[in-house]
Amino acid sequence: MTPTRLDQLLAFYKEDPTDAFTIYALATEYLNIDTQKSKEYYDLLLAEHPDYVGTYYHAAKLYGALGQKDEAEKIYKKGMQVSRQAGNMHAFSELQQAYNKFMGLDYEDD
Repeated sequence: MTPTRLDQLLAFYKEDPTDAFTIYALATEYLNIDTQKSKEYYDLLLAEHPDYVGTYYHAAKLYGALGQKDEAEKIYKKGMQVSRQAGNMHAFSELQQAYNKFMGLDYEDD
């Protein structure tokens, strides 16, 4: 039997549970099949790899979708801060747009 992508990611994670990209990939893979598992991996990234900019957008969206609005807002804000400090203005811009939409401030199209 051919291992699934999830099986492969879990094997990579078992080999190196500190690899931020593998944790991110697992969080993303679980997003459509087990939101609680996905949230656990995003939380792990936020706690142990706070400089991994890619986490913030997806983690904040997930928290928002789960109705945890205050936490989602904090994650968006932290992500904007981290991406700006890293000089990643593309990520900053995406986070800012998502945050504005999340907060009901999406009036740029007017």
